[in-house]
Formats: sequence, C-alpha cells, structure tokens
Amino acid sequence: MSDLDKIARQFAEIALEAGAAIMLARSGMGSAALKSDGSPVTAADLRANEIICDRLRSMLPDIPIVSEEAAAPAALPGDAERFILVDPLDGTREFIEGRGEFTVNIGLVEGGVPVAGVVFAPALCVLFVAGTSAYRIAAAPGERLGASHDQRLLRARPRPASHWRAVTSRSHLDRDTRNWIDSHPVTELRASGSSLKFCAIAEGDADVYPRLAPTMEWDTAAGDAVLRAAGGSVLDLAGAPFRYGKPGYRNGSFVAWGLPAGDPPPSALGPRTVNEPCIH
Repeated sequence: MSDLDKIARQFAEIALEAGAAIMLARSGMGSAALKSDGSPVTAADLRANEIICDRLRSMLPDIPIVSEEAAAPAALPGDAERFILVDPLDGTREFIEGRGEFTVNIGLVEGGVPVAGVVFAPALCVLFVAGTSAYRIAAAPGERLGASHDQRLLRARPRPASHWRAVTSRSHLDRDTRNWIDSHPVTELRASGSSLKFCAIAEGDADVYPRLAPTMEWDTAAGDAVLRAAGGSVLDLAGAPFRYGKPGYRNGSFVAWGLPAGDPPPSALGPRTVNEPCIH
C-alpha cells in the first residue's frame, strides 16, 4: 500500500466516524444558523468538523488543515507543499431539506494537486476513496473498514462525440453554467448536491460537470481527487489543470471531465445509483 493509499484509508476511517455524528445530529436537528457569507451552518457541520480536525491532528500532525468551518481559514506557511482541505458537511442545504445528497469531504493537496481524498455520503452508505486508484465502497456511518466491505474500482468512461450526460448543482445552476451547457452537446442533465457530482463522472455515470458559479477549494478537492484517480480531469475554462492553494482558497470556473474520447472503456461496473438512502 502506497503512502497516498494509507492516507486515503485514514481519511476514510475519519469520514465514517464524522458521518455517524452527522446522522445522529440530523435526527434531532434544530434550526440552521447563517454564516457571514449567508450560507447555512448546523450543529452537524460543527460536530463533524471537530471530529475530523481532531483526528487529522492526531494521525497526520505535520500536515496543515484548512477547513470550511474553522473560525478563520488557516493561512498556510509559505513553504507548505502539502495541506488538507476539509468540508465536514458538503451540501448543507440538501441536509436541511432532508435529501441524502450531502457528504463529508477530506482531500490532500500536494504541489497544488489533490492526490488523495474521500467523499462519504452517510445517508446513502456510499464511500468514495482515492489514492493511487479510486474505489466505491458500501459502508455505513460509524463502521470500521474491513476486508468484508464491498469495494469496486472506479474508472471514468470515454466522452462520446455527442449526447453528453452532464451533472450540475441542484442549488447553484447559474446563468453562465446554463449557457455553457447550451453551447455543448449535452442531451441529458442531472441535478445533484455536494461533491457527488465528481463521483458520478468517476464511476462512469456522467461525462461532464461544468461549474461557473463560485465555489471554495474545500468544496471540490476531495471529489477532484476521486475523479483524477479514476482517470478524469478538472480543468479551468482555458483548458489548464485546476490548481489548489489559491488566495483565499477561492475557485474560479472549472469543468470536470471523464476520459477523453477514444480511451479504453471501463469494464462493467454494475449498478451505479447513489441516491437511494440507506439510513432514514
């Protein structure tokens, strides 16, 4: 097992623990508060953040952590080549509205590139893990990973010449993204919450995810890691690879892609549906 795979495994164990806390908080959730930027935050966000950051400091004490729910995002040391981006509950709006499309996101960035990460959807019992390869694992919140878990290698599919299947944000489909979609051969559009959009491409269930509305690096790093490990890519609008560690951790516009046209197709991977709840 490579160092990146070991780190991804550690992230997975942490995400499963945080997912259990999120589901417990969900059962007795009170009203959400609004942060200074107008986005909602709940007790589940804060509890998951506490668990994740505590475990990361214990397991990987030498790697700086940048989390959405920190009192103020950390300023990285000037020589920081490695850092961890955390979104303890991505898709808070979906969480508040009772949908299952919310995730725990933890991603490791090296040299501006996400090289390991996990995306865990606790209400769906689906865990995506990425190191040197990407996997989908059936796991419930609070479980410990073991050999008995159903684990499936992921590979994005080659992009067809036409009839693209696109995934978009359920809550943030803005006019610029809509215009991008209308100017490309997209014939099927699926709305989804959280970083599961990256994972849909990674497992060959979609071809492209355009996002021209604002995001932050902790929103995208873990899903980006999963997609890249499955053979896909995330590019800016000029076609350059998407980079991390930008001022204020703010993302510009990007497009997430599967495999280029003509690449070998993925093997049969079985059912790919991720939006069926496993926990109510």
